[in-house]
Amino acid sequence: MNTVPDTPLAGERPPKTNAVVAVLAFAGITVALMQTLIIPLLPELPGLLGASPADTSWAVTATLLAAAVATPVMGRLGDMYGKRRMLLVSLGLLAAGSVVVAMSDTLTPMIVGRAMQGLSAGVIPLGISIMRDELPKERLPGAMALMSASLGVGGALGLPAAAFLADNVDWHVLFWAAAGIGVVCIGLVASIVPESKVRSGGRFDLVGAAGLSAGLVALLLAVSKGAGWGWTDPLTLGMFAAAVVILLAWGRFELKTREPLVDLRTTARRQVLLTDLAGIVFGFATLAISLLLPQLIQLPEATGYGMGQSMVAVGLVMAPSGIAMMLFAPVSARITKAKGPKTTLMTGAVVVAAAYALGTVFMAEIWQLVVVSALIGVGIGLAYGAMPALIMDATPPSETASANSLNTLMRSIGTSFASAVSGVVLANMTTDFHGTAVPSEAGFQLIMAISAGAAIGAMLIAAFLPRRRREPESAAEALQTAGAPA
Repeated sequence: MNTVPDTPLAGERPPKTNAVVAVLAFAGITVALMQTLIIPLLPELPGLLGASPADTSWAVTATLLAAAVATPVMGRLGDMYGKRRMLLVSLGLLAAGSVVVAMSDTLTPMIVGRAMQGLSAGVIPLGISIMRDELPKERLPGAMALMSASLGVGGALGLPAAAFLADNVDWHVLFWAAAGIGVVCIGLVASIVPESKVRSGGRFDLVGAAGLSAGLVALLLAVSKGAGWGWTDPLTLGMFAAAVVILLAWGRFELKTREPLVDLRTTARRQVLLTDLAGIVFGFATLAISLLLPQLIQLPEATGYGMGQSMVAVGLVMAPSGIAMMLFAPVSARITKAKGPKTTLMTGAVVVAAAYALGTVFMAEIWQLVVVSALIGVGIGLAYGAMPALIMDATPPSETASANSLNTLMRSIGTSFASAVSGVVLANMTTDFHGTAVPSEAGFQLIMAISAGAAIGAMLIAAFLPRRRREPESAAEALQTAGAPA
């Protein structure tokens, strides 16, 4: 098992770190764009595809399920066979899926293409892992923070662009453009990003991959479809029960397997476990703003709290959140270097909690929503930059990709539960508007309050993380710390 990078050969030029970081961040933003492309089209999909709203919702669900399956699998394959190789495979699936959607006029190819796009979800944890292997230690915190922020940056900046194109061109152009961007990413990664020599080798755990995939699909189907099926419907309850049984059996199998898909003993380490738990809770907190703002901004002004604006306006209001994430990625790195990633994560969680608390009373004007959205972006940029550092501080290099992928998956599970909870709240807290039930202002405020509580929960979990010892700044200081003469 080769877990240490080979020494560069004489005359071999090290990779240009700035270019590597830029390309990997661009790949992360591209993957995030795929999640937002569909949003402006959702109200129109039944008419465009000749299907019912319940059926067209699978265009979103398929991406969610595929991403949940692909994230841990691609991470493990990256550790085994090469992270750059799996990164290229992921980007290839993204481009191919975009072409399938661009050529579709019916529901089935749309769902297939969207699932293929979801299979690219491993790009961000793979990119972070490549950074660990290839970048100088002093560059790593900032690069990881930027890569982590790329998920939010792509989502926030992609929405106004997607809404503008959807309003002005044929909707297929959105996905042809996505395919083109994917091809550009593939070319950049192939030409600039080096292949890491840090690999674990071994045999891929097919049974573990199948078991985890089945358990995750059952869980996320129950969460994402429970509102439509009914939370007490036998199908929903059966999916929840199946998820529990399958995941427990999967965990027992993984503990007995010599080369598991997920090393649960590593995952059970205090620092990794608490970071993953904080990821679930913080992921719950981060989604609400993406769910609330589009509805609040587009509701008619006559409701008394709606803004009566278009989807393009929604994107423009949310864009500052993505910009804030990018601007605060280096701030996250500086806090991590000075105080440790635990402090950075806690700070980010507090900022998000404060922003949501402000949002409960600061939602009467567009500019107020911009302020709240930007503050949440600041908190996400800080916290998401800290999580990979926490994971990698407690994980061997040969397991970097799979450990980061699992943390990314935990955040996705948190966002899925946030979507379900928000749906329940808004469906049950309504007001009558000209004979139509629309979400009430109190419903929006309650979701913001719940999200603030979730962010505080993430902060409290992070408080139990071990405090990282400050690393010596010089060889002399290291010798003194060890008790040897300088």
